[in-house]
Amino acid sequence: MELKDKLTILADAAKYDASCASSGVKRKAQAGGIGNAQGSGICHSYTPDGRCISLLKILLTNFCVYDCSYCVNRVSSQVKRAKFTVDEIVDLTMDFYKRNYIEGLFLSSGVAKSADDTMEEMIQVAKKLRLEHRFGGYIHLKAVAGCSEALIKKAGLYADRLSANIELPTQADLDTLAPAKSHLETETSMNSIKQGILESEAERKNSRRAPLFAPGGQSTQMIVGATATNDRAIMLKASSLYESQGLRRVYYSAFSPIPDSDPHLPPSPPPLMREHRLYQTDWLIRLYGFEINEILPDTHENLELDKDPKLAWALRNRHLFPVDVNTAPKEMLLRVPGLGETMVQRILGSRRLRKIRMIDLGASSWVKKARFFITTADDHQAARLIDSSHFEVKITEAPSPQLDFFSALTGQV
Repeated sequence: MELKDKLTILADAAKYDASCASSGVKRKAQAGGIGNAQGSGICHSYTPDGRCISLLKILLTNFCVYDCSYCVNRVSSQVKRAKFTVDEIVDLTMDFYKRNYIEGLFLSSGVAKSADDTMEEMIQVAKKLRLEHRFGGYIHLKAVAGCSEALIKKAGLYADRLSANIELPTQADLDTLAPAKSHLETETSMNSIKQGILESEAERKNSRRAPLFAPGGQSTQMIVGATATNDRAIMLKASSLYESQGLRRVYYSAFSPIPDSDPHLPPSPPPLMREHRLYQTDWLIRLYGFEINEILPDTHENLELDKDPKLAWALRNRHLFPVDVNTAPKEMLLRVPGLGETMVQRILGSRRLRKIRMIDLGASSWVKKARFFITTADDHQAARLIDSSHFEVKITEAPSPQLDFFSALTGQV
């Protein structure tokens, strides 16, 4: 098969993996080497739903021994198959990098023979890039769940980030759609990555010459909407993984229907807004001090698609509002719909010098939403509506920020 045909098949097959961010890595090119990875991340361009497009994102192969119902590359699928050689991936990466098409490599794979065989070939790609071509750009390897700990420890020496996909939020979901896989096996691989990172960090405290191990950390991906599992269960699993495995990110990927699908699978994808709401909730829990039970209590096990999770929480807790931006603690300001970390830090800095008025907050769409939940030195008008029977209508009529996966990065959640 021609290399161009392989690239067409295996690049398309890799599009379902959303876990390809590259933030948190700083790798300088060695003397005589080529490329580097910057601390701000290399993902300079994004698709509308937040996926990176600046990496060479491919599979080693789409041959797979597993028959996961939700996967287009399952063994029973009739898709056209292909497999790269190690040298072909290395040459593609170097050629594309030199032409400024890409800034790094994201390499995943189907499991063609065994987890160990597949992982060994992916490691060979990264090793050859680093040692023979002295490539200093970004490399993300998918850790094949079930491969040996020794191979994971080897992979971390050449990759900037490793990721083992949990795939579905509960073991019951896997038992239905991918009975050959288990959360225990995947989390064992995650734990090996975590231990490698911790050991590397300890060694580098004693010697800066100690080798790096996956300096960009590890991430995982969950498919959303392939089963009836609710958002509360999804976020409980994500939070458990953040706590136990020290993950950098959990990625939520809306299920995409595939040809000749299993009757257990839904015929249509879930709303992309659900994926977006899960990302917002993830951000609030990790960085804004919210608990899962606050955003997703037993009475509200699924996120509201027509309201962002912070607004939905605020509407259920109107008795806590309005808050005075001149006196409220940081923790409470972060809970105001429309106020993110950047704006809260600006408020905290400004109010040390003088009383804050509404005009000081600006006129962005975020502030137009926040004004219903705050008071300033000169303005209480919008906040007076909070106990009105028409309040919810008023707040939903307020100009809403454009749907954007990266809105959280601006500090406005």
